[in-house]
Amino acid sequence: MPKPSADVVVVTYKPGDTIASFLASAVGADGVASVTVVDNASGDDVAEKAAADAGVGFVQTGRNGGYGTAANVGARQGGAEWILVSNADIVLESGAVAAMLHTAASDAAIGAVGPRVQEVDGSTYPSARPLPTFLLGTGHALFGKAWPRNPWTRRYKLDLDPAGGEVEAGWLSGSCFLVRRTAWERLGGFDERFFMFFEDVDLGRRLSEAGYRQVWIPQAVVTHLGGHSYRSDPAPMLKAHHESARRYVAGAYPHWWQAPLRAVVTAGLAARQRAEVAAARKRLTARAD
Repeated sequence: MPKPSADVVVVTYKPGDTIASFLASAVGADGVASVTVVDNASGDDVAEKAAADAGVGFVQTGRNGGYGTAANVGARQGGAEWILVSNADIVLESGAVAAMLHTAASDAAIGAVGPRVQEVDGSTYPSARPLPTFLLGTGHALFGKAWPRNPWTRRYKLDLDPAGGEVEAGWLSGSCFLVRRTAWERLGGFDERFFMFFEDVDLGRRLSEAGYRQVWIPQAVVTHLGGHSYRSDPAPMLKAHHESARRYVAGAYPHWWQAPLRAVVTAGLAARQRAEVAAARKRLTARAD
């Protein structure tokens, strides 16, 4: 039986020097069949030069169509059984891809595998979670910051023990995950209507509905570098986040008799967006003073 392998797709938008770090960790890694850099019209040649220096594929989309759209473009460049999709500000630690492939190949029902995403300080990012039902998502959204130990947030944050075993998830963070190509192509990849945020939650929902398992494993480790982009005005990102949340709810609860639920969520998200934008701008003003 041939050894499983993955085509790596890394999406960039003004990546700075993080793309060079990512490529250094990906090129030649055990289990990597190919690497493609997909740039969302960064307006500079940083990603293209990094790809050329590393000897990997490069695709310029010509527009910033969002993370999911770029990932879909990159996934079409290869033909390996598995696809690894990643942000540029990730470093694949030694053996990470091979560990994900080993788990992925162990069960034909597995559609996606997520690694342990560790922050620079060594802490574990909550990159695997259950699907956000109406009650779970609403409780977490309303009380997650003011009351971190509320029951909904505790249920939404799975116990991702670095020393534990694999964890079943409803969705895996799009920052770095491995997905079965046949499942990806069957579902059409990411839904391109999501510009940013929730495209991974939506994919997780559709994988689950199609009968695929999604698992998080601690033995595959990637490091999130962060800090490669910064916005002085938080409003656009918060707007994108809340618009994607509304789109996700519309897809998860599409029936006519669920219209009241959608209306409640839409109103709640609009109020939350206004509050978060105001709070973020207040913090920025305080820092400037």
